[in-house]
Amino acid sequence: MKMNFWKTVLAVICGYVILQLLGLVLFFMFLGSALAVGGGKSAALPRQGVLYMNLADFKLGEQSQEQGMPDFASMSMESVPTVGLLDAIDALKAAEADPRVQYLVLKPEGATAGMSDLEELRKALLSFRASGKAVVACLEAPGNGSYYLATAADKIYLNSYHGSSYQLIGLSSQLMFLKDILDKLGVNVQLIRHGKYKSAGEMFVRSSSSPENRQQNQVLINSAWKALSAPMAEARGLSEDAFNALIDNLALNMPEDFLNAGLVDELVDHESLVQKLCTLAQVQDADELKLIPFADYVSAKVIRFPARSNVAVIYADGEIVEGDGVENIAGDRFVKEIDKVRKDSSVKAVVLRVNSPGGSVSASSKIRTALDLLEKDKPVVASFGNYAASGGYWISNGCCKIYADATTITGSIGVFSMIPEFSKVSKKLGVGIETVGSNKHSDMYSLMRPFDKAELDYMQASVEDIYDMFVNLVAEGRGISPAQVDAIAQGRVWLGSDAIGIGLVDEIGTLTDAIAYAAGLVGLNTPDEYGVVGYPAPLSPLEEMLAAFGQKPEEPSILSGTPFAGMGKAVSALQSGDPARIYARLPYAYEIK
Repeated sequence: MKMNFWKTVLAVICGYVILQLLGLVLFFMFLGSALAVGGGKSAALPRQGVLYMNLADFKLGEQSQEQGMPDFASMSMESVPTVGLLDAIDALKAAEADPRVQYLVLKPEGATAGMSDLEELRKALLSFRASGKAVVACLEAPGNGSYYLATAADKIYLNSYHGSSYQLIGLSSQLMFLKDILDKLGVNVQLIRHGKYKSAGEMFVRSSSSPENRQQNQVLINSAWKALSAPMAEARGLSEDAFNALIDNLALNMPEDFLNAGLVDELVDHESLVQKLCTLAQVQDADELKLIPFADYVSAKVIRFPARSNVAVIYADGEIVEGDGVENIAGDRFVKEIDKVRKDSSVKAVVLRVNSPGGSVSASSKIRTALDLLEKDKPVVASFGNYAASGGYWISNGCCKIYADATTITGSIGVFSMIPEFSKVSKKLGVGIETVGSNKHSDMYSLMRPFDKAELDYMQASVEDIYDMFVNLVAEGRGISPAQVDAIAQGRVWLGSDAIGIGLVDEIGTLTDAIAYAAGLVGLNTPDEYGVVGYPAPLSPLEEMLAAFGQKPEEPSILSGTPFAGMGKAVSALQSGDPARIYARLPYAYEIK
């Protein structure tokens, strides 16, 4: 018996050691791969060729990463590079005058990008086309976003094969409500907020949307669709009514439907498409057709060096969170980056590029204070990307000028706090909870009993105080009265095209527009007079790898792949974080699919 026991112990020890060694070997394998990927040289470009922009081959983000990283969570070595939006636009501008680039082939399907990213990229494609070089779009299964980009092309070719699922059907959003299931589980969510349109948390306390939330969602969807459909219709010589009639009547079901409606120029199979591309490139066959992958072209042509005079672009990309982490907009880390910009004498002007749905109020306050200090020394212009809402608007509304895209989601001037309590759950489970506290309300954040009236009033007073602070910040930053701000606030979300008419933004324009304006404020009137430097610097391959290893893998769920996949995350979010924290956060995110 003793012998068997020691054999078992020895086997366990050996197994543990082997697993540790295997983990160490895998770690260094991934490390070597990461460093090799990150340290690769730019691809050599042919003497002449066709710029090939396949949006499935790269991610369009705020800042470029030299190469994509392996997916450590799934142990996959496959990766795609991330191309920063500004780098993509600058590369297209360089290609306009580059004799090696004959024309551009666009494959817009599979894009990983938000609405405003696509809007700015489309403008850059139109500029490339206006330079006299052709843009040819190749589609297989047109969707809202892919067809929107394709309409920037001189010619649109559609795959002639039947069987594709066409997604050019308009925009929609789905709102999920969990009150009924939480009631069955015994979970009571206490939502404290200011703003009748501040719908963050509604999913936990209602069975359907409030009239205000329904209204703002309908207006937002209508405005977003108009921002997409109007240029699509115009590009194809159709009225908006005629274009929408095709969508509403489900008239686009076969490749021939797109051709007959004038939405594409020709139906092609693979061989005929290749031959058309060869003819345009003035070569005989596919072997002579030199395609220049767009990410390679960006890497080779867009190289940024600090100049004697620079415009700094501070990228506020992600959720606003507490701490000093390398991901999202971590308050303490971001303040340090702003301080670097302020102290850098080569930086003459600043663009704050905001792509954030908001987050922590206290982190937003830290960042806003640092930006106000920066603006005393240097002009700061805001450029809004896909989102600049709630906390994202908190940090940026004091800038001297605000640019937004027509499809930017902004506003959401409102705050909330959400505290669940699980007393009914414990009773259902047969678990008795007994609290011993030093003071009358010392257990109010225990999550094991509901708030009493005094505690609810206490939390509401804090929310009201922060809402008033938010409104006054916006009033001061935008030069309007608090009453005017309150009338357009209340947590309501606005699209950039609507926000310009109510004073939340100054002008519809791109990141490039914002940089040129900021430079002009300090007498730098042409691009060759200044450099553009980005803060914070993109994560190095090693930092990205370590951050990936630090992420907890998602637990599999029977709801995965269904419309209810987010339910588990939503419920678990109730149990995490500081229960007393107050948020300025957008309640939802829109993606074009």
